[in-house]
Amino acid sequence: MARIGEASPPVGTKDALARARQRAFLVPDLLIEARRVVNTVISGWHGRRKRGIGENFWQFRPYVEGETMASIDWRRSARDDHIYVRDREWEAAHTVWLWADPSASMLYKSRGANVSKESRALVLILALAELLSRGGERIAWPGLTDPFTARNGAERLATHLSHAGVLPHRPDLSAVRRFSDIVIASDFLDPVEETMAWLDVLARRGARAHLIEVADPAEETFPYSGRTEFSDPETGDKITAGRAEQLSEDYRRLYTARREELAAWCKRLGWSYTVNHTDRLASEALVQVHMAMSADSSYATGVRA
Repeated sequence: MARIGEASPPVGTKDALARARQRAFLVPDLLIEARRVVNTVISGWHGRRKRGIGENFWQFRPYVEGETMASIDWRRSARDDHIYVRDREWEAAHTVWLWADPSASMLYKSRGANVSKESRALVLILALAELLSRGGERIAWPGLTDPFTARNGAERLATHLSHAGVLPHRPDLSAVRRFSDIVIASDFLDPVEETMAWLDVLARRGARAHLIEVADPAEETFPYSGRTEFSDPETGDKITAGRAEQLSEDYRRLYTARREELAAWCKRLGWSYTVNHTDRLASEALVQVHMAMSADSSYATGVRA
């Protein structure tokens, strides 16, 4: 949505290439901003280690009747009169996939916003890459990188983004496997049915998704009045409203209904849904997503401002 006098995102192949060059130019600054955001929340961040199948020692604990004899650590048990089991740290083949929507609608920035939706989405994804990499997690961007583990994961991801060229409107999610997490930052303005159909493959495979809706305050409040021209950032189509304020009530109802339907669907799947406004701090969404990722699959989601 764009009002007369506000920048309308271009469309077409040439414009897509121009956007790719612009993204490559902006990514280094966005990486710096992402690290600044990380530093504001790092004190409350902790890893997601838990016991399970793996190689690293986790803890000794008392043997419980019914467990296999193979799980007993006989050397530790010989020290006293109790039988102990050696737990190992959970190291299933787990990857956190990260993706920020590159579609034209994400370029929107109203006068009341601090940044564009695209900039906010990329900062959130790069901040998560930084935090996860520091914690030793494997990360990846679907269709752009294979899963990797590196302390400089955010920097490596930023480099891939800088050289990526034109990114697809929606990535292929076939590489996202069971037990993996995926964080998707988008405005989710496509029809809800299309979004659900795209993400359904994740639900069927047992992956867990964390959706971050990046919203411009003007998109939510519709502060327009009088004669106003709106343009579709995806197609370039334009519509002129003689008295825009007459559209506000219906518009806000439809906008809210879209969000509530998508959030309710995520809740039924055990996924999380977080809303971050571009006139608010990125760290607010980062904390909420971290809480969702640290919880088990029974995490109760909801819409958050």
